[in-house]
Amino acid sequence: MPVFARLERYFEFERLGTNWRTEIVAGLTTFITMAYIVFVNPAILHEAGMPLAAVTAATCLSAAFGSFMMGVLARYPIALAPGMGLNAYFTYTVVKGMGIAWPVALGAVFVSGVAFFVLTALGIRQLILAAIPFELYAAVAAGVGLFIAFIGFRNAGLIQANSATIVTLGNLRDPHTLLAIFGLLAISALLARRVPAAMLVGILVTTAVGVAAGLASWNPQHYSFIDLSATALKLDVRATLRLGFFEIIFVFLFIDMFDNIGTLVAVGQRAGLFDSAHAIPRVNRILYADASATIVGSLTGTSTVVSYIESAAGVAAGGRSGVTAIVTGIMFVVALFVAPVAGAIPAAATAPALIVVGSLMMTAIGEIEWKNPEISIPAFLTMLAIPLTFSIANGLAFGFIAYAALKAARGKFREVNWLVYVLALLFIARFAYLKGM
Repeated sequence: MPVFARLERYFEFERLGTNWRTEIVAGLTTFITMAYIVFVNPAILHEAGMPLAAVTAATCLSAAFGSFMMGVLARYPIALAPGMGLNAYFTYTVVKGMGIAWPVALGAVFVSGVAFFVLTALGIRQLILAAIPFELYAAVAAGVGLFIAFIGFRNAGLIQANSATIVTLGNLRDPHTLLAIFGLLAISALLARRVPAAMLVGILVTTAVGVAAGLASWNPQHYSFIDLSATALKLDVRATLRLGFFEIIFVFLFIDMFDNIGTLVAVGQRAGLFDSAHAIPRVNRILYADASATIVGSLTGTSTVVSYIESAAGVAAGGRSGVTAIVTGIMFVVALFVAPVAGAIPAAATAPALIVVGSLMMTAIGEIEWKNPEISIPAFLTMLAIPLTFSIANGLAFGFIAYAALKAARGKFREVNWLVYVLALLFIARFAYLKGM
């Protein structure tokens, strides 16, 4: 049997209804929508005193490793990279706020990654995933869709902060915002005309227009894996354990766990990855993949590695197998050597793609039983909390607490998985103790 035929069989191309062209385009689409992490993550961690070139190399390597693991081991179209939010917590709260040296903070990331691995081996993370009421799956997917669209609106400049109304309309005369509007119309029109690789083509066309209009930056800078030596294996696990930074480790562990679960549920819902029993096949491999990626990330020199919700862009482009994630991983390796090229893609080109992906994920709303308050209220709270608190974990928390409370109030206590009540109490404790997390 030819090599390609064996690979197609391993990745279940026939069952998933996909092919090499679709998977490659989907992988490229996912990478382009999350390529910003190659520059944003190093910029944030650099403020913690970490060498910029080293963190850039670590970012690319950990993202490539995580995506390869997800694609080859778990065979899902989900890409991984250092998580936004967790990198900010690493820099501004742990290092700058608490005055902790970055090698010690990396030690905390490493310990949380090992804890992930152990929890997966013990089956605890699988229990948590199985405990999520399937009635909330659609709410998580829709909430994440709103979250993605909200980020897209912000990155496009269509909305901006306002002290009186929280958010307001952005400056529609700004050239970058006008470019984003052009991109939104271009991608939407291409999708409406059912043009293959519509999102990828739309992003590239918008980038080309941006370059021609002088709206795309170009900052040549050389990076290589040699730069890793400044951060690789510099973590100080002994100091982390000696000082007992259990709160810090818990935050990394808690947010990463539920952000990953939320991403998995949202992307899985969109890609149709769940079976008839609302379970995800090979879930162990998925959890081992992200745990391993976090460990590798800490060893190379970056904050917690997580599953990226931008993977939904690749799924929307037709990605269904692990090949999508593998292609994204390959692009992260390439990005290390052609970072200036990836950096030429302006936010105004990727923001429209996020808005469109958000709109596509809203189809999940139709699966929610809106006439049943026991389901509709937790679902509604989940959907709104995700974008409004800028956290998938917070959305899950609101949904869990409301779902458990309403079931108990209706005298249906025994119908709910016991772990739902445990998690609801943990979420309440989290809100009471770890404010603003």
